[in-house]
Amino acid sequence: MSEYDPEPVDRLPYSTPEKSRRYQTDRYRGAAGLNWYHTDPTLQATMAYYLQPNELTVVEPHLTRIGQLMGGPVARWADETDRNPPRLERYDRWGHDISQVVMPASFIESKRAVLDAQSALRTEARRASLSSSLAMFASNYLLNQADIGMGCALGTGGGMVQSLVAAYAPADVREHVLAKFDSGEWAGETAQLLTERTGGSDLGALETTARRTGAGDGAWLLNGFKWFASNCAGEAFVVLAKPEGAPDSTRGVANFLVLRTRRDGSRNGIRVRRLKDKLGTRSVASGEVEFVDAEAFLLSGEPTGPEAAAGPSDGKGLGRMMELTNAARLGIALFALGNARRALVESLCYARQRQAFGGALIDKPLMRRKLAELIVDVEAAQALVFDGTGATNHRQPRRMRQRIAVPVTKLKVCRLGITAASDAIEIHGGNGYIESWPVARLLRDAQVNTIWEGPDNILCLDVRRGIEQNQAHETLLARLRDAVSVSNDDETTRLVTGRIEDLDATITAWAKLDRQVAEARLFPLAQFMGDVYAAALLTEQTAWEREARGTDRKALVARLYAGRYLADRGPLRGIDADTDEALDRFDELADGAFTDHP
Repeated sequence: MSEYDPEPVDRLPYSTPEKSRRYQTDRYRGAAGLNWYHTDPTLQATMAYYLQPNELTVVEPHLTRIGQLMGGPVARWADETDRNPPRLERYDRWGHDISQVVMPASFIESKRAVLDAQSALRTEARRASLSSSLAMFASNYLLNQADIGMGCALGTGGGMVQSLVAAYAPADVREHVLAKFDSGEWAGETAQLLTERTGGSDLGALETTARRTGAGDGAWLLNGFKWFASNCAGEAFVVLAKPEGAPDSTRGVANFLVLRTRRDGSRNGIRVRRLKDKLGTRSVASGEVEFVDAEAFLLSGEPTGPEAAAGPSDGKGLGRMMELTNAARLGIALFALGNARRALVESLCYARQRQAFGGALIDKPLMRRKLAELIVDVEAAQALVFDGTGATNHRQPRRMRQRIAVPVTKLKVCRLGITAASDAIEIHGGNGYIESWPVARLLRDAQVNTIWEGPDNILCLDVRRGIEQNQAHETLLARLRDAVSVSNDDETTRLVTGRIEDLDATITAWAKLDRQVAEARLFPLAQFMGDVYAAALLTEQTAWEREARGTDRKALVARLYAGRYLADRGPLRGIDADTDEALDRFDELADGAFTDHP
């Protein structure tokens, strides 16, 4: 009997054909099995928005194949890995500590397929003398809809390790490590080890120590215990530790490279105590790692002259790590966007098929309201995350990277990942709460995104640091004004333009507050930044869509977003409005978000 052969209960003599049809459960097919690029008009439009036609011609066939891969086997493998996660073999048969993480076959097959597909994309782009960075970003977005744990395993620390190693590692170590990355052997084999039981986000309180070997070869010995290692199965780790003689503060923190295998081929002093029994993202082997005289290499400049008295490193280790962490934060916002997109698609699939109260669930006004809001929120989040790459688009040729836009984006989008997954469960009803349906894991996975690389409060403190130390809000305001400057002079653009000026005034007023009060109000300030930022980007996209495609669906999205988050809806909160555009144009809104019809 196949999965969709009717069971005897489905052949019962129901009183009407309509009642019988309700038991045709083969209709309830979700996102798995679909081509996630082909069915996503918003991602296709985003690629057209950023890439030139010749670039799109090269990368789009690969994205189409990757969309099929992620929606098909990778999505199935992700479910298998979630049910059968990595396990730790601590000892061999003689009782020796081997700390071997055994990955399930589903993870290994999925990783190989993903890396092969992405390698083909990069190779084709290189052959055409094009950058593959934005297409790779889109590829990871598709992957994250299947499994953000795999996204974490493949993305954690790779760029960080390579950049730090290239700049600071001893020559022989540098050549060895970079060769491993160039060959692809260490793809997905890195991790960053920051957090300890004593510190959490307070990295200045860490207790892992480093001392020189005295051999004069640039090696150090690390000793300590890391409470969260993001990818215990890796081969190369960036570890925060305090060198002996360094001050017991954040200025004493330095970055070190630790390899699983020493330069002489022997096993390094790395012990995996246990893997974490996590709520979600079970496909990435997170665990507790102990260093016992582990060979390590300092990834920072060593000071000379009077500065040497302050410690053996240049005192910029934590700041250097935080700078690299900002790029990682954008990747985590992309994880959350993938969560939200998958939740939206699963919700649309289910609502289109579910019959209740005499009609399709998707035709009920309250359901249309919820789905319309979810569609608009996901598209706003997509605009934020892709703009965070700093890529230019057809309307704006200037590349504008933001210092505080990334923490603001992460704060807003990671919260959406959770609420969207929760909405998807509600839309599925009791089925959504069952692990054999596709949305329960989405909620379990989504929660971690608000924790990885800093929760909301840490992000808010980073926004403050950017404002006070770098005047970074000026760059963000310039980006917002830049976006609306090319937009059409319509009511939505005028509303957003006014809110940009309000945001400017808000930051000025906030800076004059008592410091304690100002810190407490960082969260609403960051939220305001995110709301205005997203609205400005949607107006910019609206102008492009009108000019390039002669359509105005994005104008509808921008109008609904600005009306919900930026408009003053009066004492009656807009409830007395005579019309509801989200309901009137719902089919257009939904078809522009997801094209697969049963």
